[in-house]
Amino acid sequence: MDKNIIKTFNLLKNSYSPYSKFRVACSIIMKDNTFIKGVNVENKSYGLTICAERNAMTSLISQGYNYKDIDYVIIVSDTIDSIIPCGACLQFLNEFINNNTIIITVGKNKKIMKYKFNELLPITF
Repeated sequence: MDKNIIKTFNLLKNSYSPYSKFRVACSIIMKDNTFIKGVNVENKSYGLTICAERNAMTSLISQGYNYKDIDYVIIVSDTIDSIIPCGACLQFLNEFINNNTIIITVGKNKKIMKYKFNELLPITF
């Protein structure tokens, strides 16, 4: 398995998900192989929960990286099957990645799924 997928799985331990017990980690891999990480961070007020994908992207921006240098995105969870980003995260990511950016998703079954971003969000806001 790709080393960046393994590194992303290792991030699951950092997830703060005491309410749902649903751990998610996301990494954004830059063209120079820089690894930007994010995990979901829950809040008692569920609407204030930060998803792993938005956490990773805001980390990328706040650290001064150029979003135009994104190579691909990895999303992992501790569910059996892989998951795709929620609608809010897809719309958020749409601000920063292009339609052909590869999104890799992997669950505990280790089955690697690859999508082009526009397959997940074909019609954008």
